[in-house]
Amino acid sequence: MSSIWGKNLKISIFGESHGTAVGVTIDNIQPGLVIDEEKIKSFMKRRSSSGLAWATKRNEEDIPEIVSGLYKGKTTGTPLCAIIRNTDTRSGDYKKTISIPRPGHADLTAFARYKGFQDPRGGGHFSGRLTAPLVFAGAICRQILEEKNIHLFTHILSIMDIEDKRFNSITRDFKSLRHLKESSFPVIDSKAGEDMIKKIMEVKSNHDSCGGRVECMAAGLPAGMGSPVFEGIESKIASIMFSIPAVKGVEFGLGFGSTQITGSENNDNPYFEEGKSSIFYGSNNAGGIEGGITNGMPLVCTVAFKPTPSISMEQDSVNIETKQNTKLNVTGRHDPCIVPRACVVVEAAMAIALTDIYYDFYPMRGNV
Repeated sequence: MSSIWGKNLKISIFGESHGTAVGVTIDNIQPGLVIDEEKIKSFMKRRSSSGLAWATKRNEEDIPEIVSGLYKGKTTGTPLCAIIRNTDTRSGDYKKTISIPRPGHADLTAFARYKGFQDPRGGGHFSGRLTAPLVFAGAICRQILEEKNIHLFTHILSIMDIEDKRFNSITRDFKSLRHLKESSFPVIDSKAGEDMIKKIMEVKSNHDSCGGRVECMAAGLPAGMGSPVFEGIESKIASIMFSIPAVKGVEFGLGFGSTQITGSENNDNPYFEEGKSSIFYGSNNAGGIEGGITNGMPLVCTVAFKPTPSISMEQDSVNIETKQNTKLNVTGRHDPCIVPRACVVVEAAMAIALTDIYYDFYPMRGNV
């Protein structure tokens, strides 16, 4: 098994859902970078389930312990490693799923791949719990990007058939989006947000779950980042987005919607503003990427999440010990919809990907 991602900035995720801790090691980070630990805590809090009716009742504080790579608030240039303790586990909830795999989970495929030696508690290394160290790494990368005046914004685009407004990806004023960074249920249209919460609670009352989409936008990227053929921006970003548990689709700009219009409607036409030398676009259907390379417009990516597979409704399964068909009611504490808490995970993954790409084209001081 390899849980390492990245070409220039490498991250290695480790741990299991019900193990002692989960964590991450970040290799090749520049020395001398000032790390604001309060910003890290604030960023990680956006992933928290504490006090939220639509989230799991597992309450982890998610306080990262930086064990190497930081001295007097600045990076040393050596691997930056942090662990996050697991303090609210109930492994007894998973006794029966050792022999009866949960539908929609990786229980059966993990058994086939690791011959029964995998950690089955809470999904082990396949769990959404592993997004906590990913968010920590994203918090570090976000600070690197913000130094370069690159800013990320994320919101819930949809829950089932209820949709929020999309980002205005041709604007140059993002002040109205600042509230998204502080919200536990980030939406642009508050009425849509209210309807989404009602839908989640309705589904939860029926012992079921639901999915949705997250839209992420990166503003301030310079034109010219990315390389054909296998180092294109979409390829790099999609590869880390698909590492997030429950992600089933990634699209850029108009994405699949571009199949429903003509070329003349889909093309983004460049233009010069009077008296300015910079090139702008009248639309952004490409999501800020053409030919795998950034064009200077905001980069827009949408990520689709399937419904949470852990539901208390009775489902069909098999008993791998007795070799018989059986029924299963999944117990434990689970999100009826992971999308609200996944927003910060998507933002973290985007920050990591863009930092890795940035290192390629604009080498940072101390990059080795």
